[in-house]
Amino acid sequence: MTARHAVRIDSHQHFWDPNRFTYPWMEGAALDPVRRPFTPDDLAQDLATHGIDGTVLVQTVSALPETRMFLDIARETPFVHGVVGWVDLTAPDVGDELDELLAEYGRLLVGIRHQVHDEDDPHWLDRPDVRHGLREIAARGLVFELLVRTRELPAAIATAAALPDLHFVLDHIAKPHIAAGWDSPWASAVARLAEHPNVDVKLSGMVTEADWQDWTSSTLQPFVDHILSVFTVQRVMFGSDWPVCLLAAGSYGDVADALADTLGGLSAAESEQVFGHNAQQCYRLPGV
Repeated sequence: MTARHAVRIDSHQHFWDPNRFTYPWMEGAALDPVRRPFTPDDLAQDLATHGIDGTVLVQTVSALPETRMFLDIARETPFVHGVVGWVDLTAPDVGDELDELLAEYGRLLVGIRHQVHDEDDPHWLDRPDVRHGLREIAARGLVFELLVRTRELPAAIATAAALPDLHFVLDHIAKPHIAAGWDSPWASAVARLAEHPNVDVKLSGMVTEADWQDWTSSTLQPFVDHILSVFTVQRVMFGSDWPVCLLAAGSYGDVADALADTLGGLSAAESEQVFGHNAQQCYRLPGV
């Protein structure tokens, strides 16, 4: 009998093209190493080398044309199993926009994200127009990804409580100040968010919150341990945050291997959950 193949999913990767879009977050000389187009051809070999069967492609800019570009890429790229795109949550016709995308691309669209931590208002998620948009996402069975820092976590907690039918995913463990050492305000707030069962979390984006020149898996370990403690292994997913991660890591493999090191205490079954099963369940991705 052939052994079952445990599907491995990278729940958080990006593509971009600075020749086509302007990325407000890509300012300053420190971002020069990633200021070029990144395409499926740049990632395919890394995925094969590390046994990753599929990915979730995540938005990088608040622009509907990027969402459509990503969905077109997903149609043509076997390893892209789903897209987390962007729509204007505050638009009165946001439901119609979602319906149009779903009619054209089907369930390649798995979720929506907005760069909440870039909003001036830390309570942006509490706004009535935003809540309306979030309800439209929930009505269509899509996920909403929380791109927040500690400042925005109180609003995220309130929103998760107010919308129990919406499945949330916390990106980048809410970006604690890893480079400065243990982040107690983050730890307390993220634990309160984890009390809501409709919230999952990605172990992603951590290396770029650490000292870019001086981090190891041991640097990440206490933050990973805390996330596992408050969310439990059933609600945690691996995400590379490639190619952003290349700012602080030499390669895709450096990030994947570091996370595997931090999860060394898990059983084989638990590791399969983090590295694939949970993402499949969260985004309702196809099997391989």
